[in-house]
Amino acid sequence: MPAMNAIADPSLPLYLGLMSGTSADGIDAALVQFPADGGCRFVHGLTARWEPMLRARLVALGEGGPLQSLEELGELDARIAISFAAAANQLLEEAGVDRSQVRAIGSHGQTVRHRPLADPAFTVQLGDGNRIAELTGITTVCDFRRRDVAAGGHGAPLMPAFHLDMLGAADEDRAVLNLGGIANLTLIPREGVVRGFDTGPANALMDAWCQRHTGRSFDADGAYAASGAVDDSLLAGWRADPWFALPPPKSTGREQFHLPWAEAHMEEGQFAAADVQATLLELTAATVVDALLAQQPDTRRVLVCGGGVRNAQLMRRLAARLPGVVVESTAVHGLDPEYVEAMGFAWLAQRTMDGLPGNLPSVTGAKGPRILGAIHLA
Repeated sequence: MPAMNAIADPSLPLYLGLMSGTSADGIDAALVQFPADGGCRFVHGLTARWEPMLRARLVALGEGGPLQSLEELGELDARIAISFAAAANQLLEEAGVDRSQVRAIGSHGQTVRHRPLADPAFTVQLGDGNRIAELTGITTVCDFRRRDVAAGGHGAPLMPAFHLDMLGAADEDRAVLNLGGIANLTLIPREGVVRGFDTGPANALMDAWCQRHTGRSFDADGAYAASGAVDDSLLAGWRADPWFALPPPKSTGREQFHLPWAEAHMEEGQFAAADVQATLLELTAATVVDALLAQQPDTRRVLVCGGGVRNAQLMRRLAARLPGVVVESTAVHGLDPEYVEAMGFAWLAQRTMDGLPGNLPSVTGAKGPRILGAIHLA
């Protein structure tokens, strides 16, 4: 889907958001402005693909694989930062924007460990903000999640505050569904507090299975899944995982939901590959809807963003499980679904630069609002 570009307003500062999620399928970069009367002006966006060997290493680490050495950790931190900075510089070049017009970069980094329930809890995102600031010449805000974890929160999800600011409505209960590697919901009721949490696997598992059995990195339009049939017994086995029954706040990642997890419920050759793909897709739809109905049953509209919005079969299955509920892309409301998270980290950078909190304690479970991230001045 093409980015919904706007002409930059010379009277407003620009912010640049950088995001690579659980799928590690690329670095999303978004150049935006935030008008004083609200909203987000999207100026330009791009997705820079990871170098294949680096991506493979990031995926392995995200699934809980061991680091070879402290030296590897340092090297990865630097290489990820170099890739993020290259994406930012490419975006500025394509947009024809002078870097002096950009007040700050908000960089999520790449999550390689997320252990919010450990004792002590921790989360690790790599991509050195010092190096990004040096290579771009732009003040860089990064390391957004760890302050929330230090305050007793999960450090995730962080997008609900942005969703509330951009997509809230006074006349109906809404939900924002991000279909990235992991699916997560932001619940925005007409009355009451905003909540947000991960619901379980989305693209990460589907992409991994598709790659293994078709050689394609993702299932375009969900066609491969649509060619198979859902196996109810396999679906029931996956849904019985205790994680799904945990109450919010909760967050997860590849370390919880990966192919070995899925295969623990299968014997070799027991299921046709297309049927497994269909069942993985149904798992995403079912667990999203289970969580939504349990936590905000009067939801009237679900706004979908992330790569999964391009999966037509997944969108159909979500709508089928939610009769009477409008399921639509965030594009309908002016936010390009491909870049919502990158826009969100640009918004978080603005909050941090202005000395404002970026987390919602009702979402993450933190002790209170916190200013997030570390600022690396250009």
